[in-house]
Amino acid sequence: MHNRIMITGAGSGLGREIALRWAREGWRLALADVNEAGLRETLTLVREAGGEGFAQRCDVRDYSQLTALAQACEEKFGGIDVIVNNAGVASGGFFGELSLEDWEWQLSINLMGVVKGCKAFLPMLERSKGRIINIASMAALMQGPAMSNYNVAKAGVLALSESLLIELRQQQVAVHVVCPSFFQTNLLDSFRGPTPAMKAQVGKLLESSPISAADIAGYIYQQVAEGQFLILPHEQGREAWQLKQRNPQLIYDEMASMAEKMRAKAKPAQA
Repeated sequence: MHNRIMITGAGSGLGREIALRWAREGWRLALADVNEAGLRETLTLVREAGGEGFAQRCDVRDYSQLTALAQACEEKFGGIDVIVNNAGVASGGFFGELSLEDWEWQLSINLMGVVKGCKAFLPMLERSKGRIINIASMAALMQGPAMSNYNVAKAGVLALSESLLIELRQQQVAVHVVCPSFFQTNLLDSFRGPTPAMKAQVGKLLESSPISAADIAGYIYQQVAEGQFLILPHEQGREAWQLKQRNPQLIYDEMASMAEKMRAKAKPAQA
């Protein structure tokens, strides 16, 4: 019976909720995160929800840790059926303010972490004819202001997912990419940005969302079951994406005026 799933970033937020959603269906779960305390808590919740499995600390920047995780899945479960590349960090700042280190950090986790997750687990997925679920972001489609490194990383996850979708069809490995808008999460705990004002503004965006991480996990579960490739859990996100497809310039103008407002807010008032 195919019911083995691996989730990165499972120690909190959306990763934890995805784990709980699949756990309720009685799946066996391999949970990974850099936050060991959060990871242990998720494993406890997973068992209470009817799932079983194990937790293993894993930094997605380190390919050897991902291959070790794949090896553990092989030993404990005899393989894997679904992988969810969910580990991610938030960051922001205007392009001129972002250091090259900010870029390296963001791309190493949010983009290369997903590439490495896919690579480490692909042989097992080809064997089980399994599926890949990559968690990107609406930022992959909409590119908001003052988060270019985040936008590029997430757009990369979308392009990777599209590439795998077409390359892996013959191997019967299914691919999905999820683009949530901001939602109530602890993503901001990892936030890196040049100004506290910027963090506060991104925080406002996050809080304005009426949909919880648990709702998103439920939506992902349903859309994956229906075979949907591009999964957009937020109605506002779906509307914005339709609008951009019809009239991209409108979105660019909107984002540009948003950037202006953000710049004005970030400037200290002149005495």
